[in-house]
Amino acid sequence: MSDLEGTVRGEVEVRAVTDAELPGWLHAANAGFLQARDGISDETVAHARARGDLARTLGAFDGGRCVGTYRSFRQEVTAVGGAAVPADAVSVVTVAPTHRRRGILTRMMTADLAAAKERGDVVATLIAAEYRIYGRFGFGPATSVTEWTVDVPRSGLDPRWSGPAEAGARIDLVGGGDVREFGPELHERFRAVRHGAITRDAHWWLRNTGQQATPEHPWEEPFYAVYRDPSGRVDGLVAYSATHDGWSDSLLPRNTLTVLSMTAVTPAAERALWHYVCSVDRVVTVKSGWRAPDDLLPQLLPDPRAARVTGHADWLWVRVLDVVRALEARTYAGTGALVLEVADAAGLAGGRYRLEVGEGGGAVCAPTRQEPDLALDVAELARLWLGDESAARLVALGLVAEERAGAAAVADALFRTARRPWCQDLF
Repeated sequence: MSDLEGTVRGEVEVRAVTDAELPGWLHAANAGFLQARDGISDETVAHARARGDLARTLGAFDGGRCVGTYRSFRQEVTAVGGAAVPADAVSVVTVAPTHRRRGILTRMMTADLAAAKERGDVVATLIAAEYRIYGRFGFGPATSVTEWTVDVPRSGLDPRWSGPAEAGARIDLVGGGDVREFGPELHERFRAVRHGAITRDAHWWLRNTGQQATPEHPWEEPFYAVYRDPSGRVDGLVAYSATHDGWSDSLLPRNTLTVLSMTAVTPAAERALWHYVCSVDRVVTVKSGWRAPDDLLPQLLPDPRAARVTGHADWLWVRVLDVVRALEARTYAGTGALVLEVADAAGLAGGRYRLEVGEGGGAVCAPTRQEPDLALDVAELARLWLGDESAARLVALGLVAEERAGAAAVADALFRTARRPWCQDLF
């Protein structure tokens, strides 16, 4: 299927949903994610209607009942070097357990990716609930996240800390209304310098500051702390919650602080915010939330061993739709050239391409008939694109073929990045 109009195969029809079908679609999505089975509130339907494009909201229907859901929306991903790349963000993907193995997901995915290609999106993105599903559609894991749990008394930080080390800088507690005012601009500055970051639209800020709460998803206001540099500019923001875990034998409180999100555009802001959350009275444990794997946190502590890794996972998956534009959008380390033979079973981005990187890290990419240096699937190209994966490692795994000796080393010298990519957001 090449568009979103849908066809009937057997008794299941895949097509864009109508406004009247949106409550049933939301009910099917809840069932797919094992969430509440009771009715969908009017508020939830209204929020879904406001933030979603029905033309990009697909459903699979069996006799009028929705048995599969799929939604995509406009997004931008920051490439290496800071360029914003247009992306087709895929979300709310479910198939009812009664309708598995019928090709429903394949039909929804095929339709959406074809539409994204025609629309001019360079990549597609998603967060994979299950690892084994999306590789067959050309997606590859491009970023990962790590969570640390900090034993605060062991960290070695001075418990008498009273503010940032930078003269004139300060940390203030603020409310959700304040966050809605300065948060979008702070995030735009952040994603301009961190490859792997994605856009947050107006609905994101409403939803994540309590303005779109529903009976199904009630809101509990977190604590917000903001870092201001000596000039008063907002350079960092942390949102966190706290739980009381009882008392020790010596009647000391044992509270856990959980970082829900932290955005910092300077090392000074990041350092100060971590020191702040590790210095809140009555807190003995800090959970970092999902952070970049090379986050500064452990080494910011006098005793880095006080921060234990308690979680690690793949996060943002990428599917390249336009090889030339994807490879030309990013910058590279050093200079050099590679010929890549890219396989794509869906026929969206396959071919042989020559990538040539000149002085300054800019690149030119074009189809070629030259002999390939590396042969790889489009999913493996996605893993290399943001600089987090090693071509030599993929060769060792048998996922990339080195057609010319030393080509993997050349690829790593060009593609790998000094800092690892990071996507903060779940969508």
